[in-house]
Amino acid sequence: MSEVLQLWPGSLDSAPEPLDTWLPAIVERTERALDRYLPAADIPPATLHEAMRYATMGGGKRLRALLCHAAGELVGAEPVVLDGVASAIEMIHAYSLVHDDLPAMDNDLLRRGQPTVHVRYGEAVAVLVGDALQAEAFVVIGELAVSATQRVALLQELARASSSQGLVGGQAIDLASVGHVLPRDELERMHRMKTGALLRAAVFMGAHSGTVPLAPEVRSALDDYQRAVGLAFQVVDDVLDVTTDAATLGKTPGKDAQDHKPTYVSLLGLDASRELARQLGDRAHAALAPLGRQAAHLDALVEMIVHRVR
Repeated sequence: MSEVLQLWPGSLDSAPEPLDTWLPAIVERTERALDRYLPAADIPPATLHEAMRYATMGGGKRLRALLCHAAGELVGAEPVVLDGVASAIEMIHAYSLVHDDLPAMDNDLLRRGQPTVHVRYGEAVAVLVGDALQAEAFVVIGELAVSATQRVALLQELARASSSQGLVGGQAIDLASVGHVLPRDELERMHRMKTGALLRAAVFMGAHSGTVPLAPEVRSALDDYQRAVGLAFQVVDDVLDVTTDAATLGKTPGKDAQDHKPTYVSLLGLDASRELARQLGDRAHAALAPLGRQAAHLDALVEMIVHRVR
């Protein structure tokens, strides 16, 4: 498709903000929004609320929030609405990490450069933190100042991404696959669920946050984009697990190999995995071509994903 689509009135009128100013501004917005939406640490039960904030605030790439805001730009979504949507997605992500790190799951001691929640607060509190963050995310979406139709669409996207057909199901496959060699198609299916489902939700929840319905061509472009970046993120994650130290990675490196988990590196090798990540990045760029400069921030996030170092 050679013609550039105009997604909402005025969408071609101004150049996008430079990435080096847009990206930190969105990360800062997200931190402030999470601070507003999460219960204060001095509200009973104080330990639970303190631990929820510990798990969610002050760390991480905020990639899902960035994807949400970038996709929201395509439809002229209000930034304050995107703040709420992005916060809900980040809460689901944080909950999944807290549970992922538990002794019954990956049994990890380090996350974002600090002790995991169960190490800091105990295993029982960590379970409750995950439960509470998941529920709080849906509270945030339910109270957004958007139409009822939009609210339902947002709730459906988030619930689907969090379900047994999404990240929980992907985690179940991951646990069942320890010590086994997965065929490439099954490995891809696992990662599209475990990691890719929430990245997909970030893109489409951002796109559902505006008042303009998505044209079929736009939906198709975004779907191709999220499939490519979602898988690229996981491939790069597998590469970093064997090439980066704990100080840079913020979590325990080499854990997948130690736990005998199937990864792209174990299946394809390091060089082939890097090449696959590059190819997926090219696919993501190509998917956005019909959207022109309106998708400049989504496009720039491809390079952040493919070339990240942590």
